[in-house]
Amino acid sequence: QALEEQYSPSRWSPRLGRDTVIQAHLAATAAGTQRARASAQTLLHVPYGDGEREKLDIYFPTDPSGTFPALVYIHGGYWQCLSKDESGFAAPPLVSQGVAVVAVGYDTAPKGHMDAMVLQVRRSLAFLVERYSGIRGIYLCGHSAGAHLAAMVLSTDWTGYGVVPDIKGAVLVSGVYDLEPILHTYVNDALNMSREVAQRNSPMLCITPAVPAAAACEVLVAVAQHDSPEFRRQSQEYGQALRAAGWSVSLLDLANVDHFDIIEKLSEESYVLTQVGEELPSSL
Repeated sequence: QALEEQYSPSRWSPRLGRDTVIQAHLAATAAGTQRARASAQTLLHVPYGDGEREKLDIYFPTDPSGTFPALVYIHGGYWQCLSKDESGFAAPPLVSQGVAVVAVGYDTAPKGHMDAMVLQVRRSLAFLVERYSGIRGIYLCGHSAGAHLAAMVLSTDWTGYGVVPDIKGAVLVSGVYDLEPILHTYVNDALNMSREVAQRNSPMLCITPAVPAAAACEVLVAVAQHDSPEFRRQSQEYGQALRAAGWSVSLLDLANVDHFDIIEKLSEESYVLTQVGEELPSSL
């Protein structure tokens, strides 16, 4: 029961009730995405594979002169809800600064299982690099379950993919990096993970020593003041473990936000995580 509580993010928001906070999150991200689609030059539903959900939404920079960095956004939803279709809300402030924003679709549970989701996200990046030669530097951004998938990308052995994406940075927001506790909660009802699957897909257990390219990859692990103690612990321990393996890591503990508005605010120009994204062109 205590573990169920810890891994129910909606129970920890002081702003709104459990059901209300999720509805508000869906409304905020969907509205932000609609605004982005209306204002940015977009390519929607670009297939990176044959699966129904193996598609990307690409929001191009206002002035895509030659080359540009890309922020690849991986949505949350506990691996079983949400989609790329409400994942473009971060685009407006970033495309105006010369950054492309790519929202990744993947098969959520129960259709998708954990091994497949991790593979799909990795394949989407390989496709992006092969298809768009104008992309110069990839930045991963994932929220909640999406932060887990982004972290799994960091541990990828790219030898079987034909390309090595130039991942310059990763912004991991309120993520889960050790899946073992999830096995004992309602979240696993849809995922149906065995212990082996959970271990194989736990970023905490897949950390590779930072090779020179990885050492140059800046990882920002962000967590909300009103995330549960378990979410906060996971972020801290994963950040520390990455750092111990030689990765360049910053830990960001954001005040006055919960598990949901910590990412919703990416649609705001003045938000600290938006500003991290806006610094990408100059950091290149």
